[in-house]
Amino acid sequence: MLNDLITSKTRLQLLIKFFISAANSGYLRGLAQEMDENTNAIRKELNHLSDAGYILRDTTTSKIMYRANTAHPLFSTLQQLVRKHLGIDEIITQVMERMGEVSKIYLTGDYAQGIDSGTIAVVVEGINVNEEYLVQLAPKIEKEIKKVVQFTVTPEFTGSGLLIFENK
Repeated sequence: MLNDLITSKTRLQLLIKFFISAANSGYLRGLAQEMDENTNAIRKELNHLSDAGYILRDTTTSKIMYRANTAHPLFSTLQQLVRKHLGIDEIITQVMERMGEVSKIYLTGDYAQGIDSGTIAVVVEGINVNEEYLVQLAPKIEKEIKKVVQFTVTPEFTGSGLLIFENK
């Protein structure tokens, strides 16, 4: 979806990095290594996104850190677009359909850090969760979003991850 709209692969990777979670940040060389791109391509896209106000530059003593501008009027829209592009909304919809007593759903691994690796790690927290349904569901979701989905079910999740759903 976003691949057709945003033709720069580097810009798309940066949008995913910063808008999957507002907590994600990075500096030029670290982002270049993480995305396996040269620093000039990353710098060019960081400058475009920064000049447009989508990301902020925070200068420290030796590095310039970049992060999403959560005050930008389009922040939530961009975050929704990135999550839709990754298929996260589809995962939540499918999981909630017939899963049992799901209390929370977390995104862990690469995607929680904003790295588009192709494998989405999802932790489903709850009691009496229908794990057989998840086993059947994973290939269907993978076919639809064209990414590998790995589910883990636990009664209580104590690790770190990006909370993408909470049943209140």
